[in-house]
Order: sequence, then C-alpha cells, then structure tokens
Amino acid sequence: MRVLVTGSQGYIGSILTTRLREAECDVVGLDTGWFNDCLFQPSQDGFVLRKQDMRDVTLEDLAGFDAILHLAALSNDPLGNLDPELTLRLNHEGTLRLAKFAKQAGVRRFIVSSSCSIYGKAGDALIDETAQLNPVTPYGMSKALIDRDVSQLADDSFTPVFLRHATAYGASPRLRLDLVLNDLVASAFLTGKILMLSDGTPWRPLVHIEDISQAFIAALKAPLEAVHNEAFNIGSTSENYRISELADIIRQTIPNATIEYAPGAGPDLRCYRVDFSKAELKLPGFEPQWTVTRGVEQLLAAYQARPLTADDMNGHSYRRLARLQQLRVQGLIDEDLRWTEPVTAEAHQDSPSGELMI
Repeated sequence: MRVLVTGSQGYIGSILTTRLREAECDVVGLDTGWFNDCLFQPSQDGFVLRKQDMRDVTLEDLAGFDAILHLAALSNDPLGNLDPELTLRLNHEGTLRLAKFAKQAGVRRFIVSSSCSIYGKAGDALIDETAQLNPVTPYGMSKALIDRDVSQLADDSFTPVFLRHATAYGASPRLRLDLVLNDLVASAFLTGKILMLSDGTPWRPLVHIEDISQAFIAALKAPLEAVHNEAFNIGSTSENYRISELADIIRQTIPNATIEYAPGAGPDLRCYRVDFSKAELKLPGFEPQWTVTRGVEQLLAAYQARPLTADDMNGHSYRRLARLQQLRVQGLIDEDLRWTEPVTAEAHQDSPSGELMI
C-alpha cells in the first residue's frame, strides 16, 4: 500500500513513518521542513521525503497513492493563537483543498489527525463522538471545521476518517516540550519542581504517540465499512486525568520533585473527559498500550539519556511557537509562514521531482 504522510517530520510523524514501514507500507513523506533540524534523538529514516508546503500540493502530486495520512497543521493552541486567521486558513482551508485534490486523484482513504480539543469547554461529564463540539481556541475551531467539511466529500470512492486523539505525550526524535506531560516531566527533571500553570482542576485525556500511530495504521488497514466517514476518539477512557493528578504521578516517579503553582494560576477553559470505547470496539486492531505512568518513565529515561538541558527547555527547537517566531525573526519565513528562500533546492539536486531519500 502506497501512503503519503503529511507532516512527516513532525512530533508524531517522526514515529508514524517508522511504524508504517514496519507494517510494510510504501511510505512517502511530505513536509515543509520547519522542524527538520529540531532533533532530540536520532531519527529512523529510509523513506522518500517531499520538501513541500501542503498549500502548494497539486493534483498531480497525489497520483498513485492509496491513502493520505494527514498530520500537517499548526498544531497546538499557543501556535494557533499567533494568528487565528492564518490558523483557520492553513489548517481548515489547506486541509479541505488537499482532501478535494485527493478525491480527484483517486486516493481512496483520507485519514485526518483531528483532536479532542474540538470538545473544548465540556465540563466533567464523560463525552463521546456524538457530543456537541465546543472549541474555545482557533486550533480547536480549525479541527472542528475540518471534520465538518471534509466529511461532506465522502462517497463510494472516497473515505475520510477522523482520528480525534487526546493530548499527546511521549518521546520522539522531534520532541515537543509544549505538551503538558512532556513539559511537566522536563521541569521536574531539570529543576525538581513540577510547575503548574493552571490551578490543576481541568480534565484532560492523554494518549501516547505510539498509540496514535497504531490508530492511524488500524484506520488504514480496517475494512472500509468499519471506518467510512467515521470519527474516532483516540485514547483510553481510563486515561482521563485532572492536571493535578498528572503532577502527582510525576512526583511519585521522580524522587524529591515538588509541585508548585505559578503565581495567579487559575482554571483553564479547556476541560473535557472523553469516552474512547468506540475506537476500542469498532476500530479493528486498535488497542492502546500506554499509560501516563509508563509514559513518565519513558520521558524521564529519554531526558536522562540525552541529557535534556536548560537550553533545551528554554530554547526554540522543542516548542512550536518559539521555533516559528525564531524563523520569522531570522527572516527565513514570512508572515504567512512560507519560506523566503526555496525549500526544495537540496532536494532538486537529487531529483527533478523534489524528492529525497532520507
């Protein structure tokens, strides 16, 4: 099966491309390269990479693919808040354009990396895929619009699937420290303090990036009738936590770590508890393996092995908003987050199609 992975050099994409090749898929990556050199660990390469902004993809670029696994996006709330209009334009309009081209090109399956953040301010009740969408950030709104509009393209020849994953965590070659668990563990490791930026009361479901990757593979290989135009919450119902509970788990794992609340820490509008039973029952082959406790242990081991430094914690490489702001200040990308110099120059040396084997 020939699959295109957009955002292949991102936090999840760096894991997913490896797992797809282990599943004997013919993988082609597509990535604009914003985070290409933001490596925390060595990456396992060995697939064709197209250095390309998804907004520039043409109909011809998508010929010959059986499926597209779509991860490329402005990928969290702080980044989405940088320019809400651009976030909606890139995430929503960019995805809808890509999906329409995919359908015209004969791509049969289009699997979207969505998010439980589309539930937004949902309170303490356990909610499933039928719940009202109530996003409270531009990022969450963009994901809700994608689910709504791409689903309307579904027909007998085109199958969209929407994977609404919980808040991600876990070690990756392209680490992110702007995710709650990754950040709290890093703070505890470096300073001995688990620094809480909210009052700790909001609910948040969490899922390891390995489980997200397995969900993509399950959606890719599932019988058509099991996934056609379906949304699945991706995670485990038992892995819903209050933020304060995450801090307690970290404190139990890292000796002498203490919990501290930032001055003025208050409630977070984003509060949702999610039911994940649909995916566990109806997405063949998907069975989450990770827990937050195991994830904290993995992250701690990764931070010790590297080792993680204060410069890593405070720098640009592992925080998406800081990285793009850095590229803007350096004049490497413009206000629309496009490279000011061609990004495919190196690729063109090897291939007229702009493809590199990495």
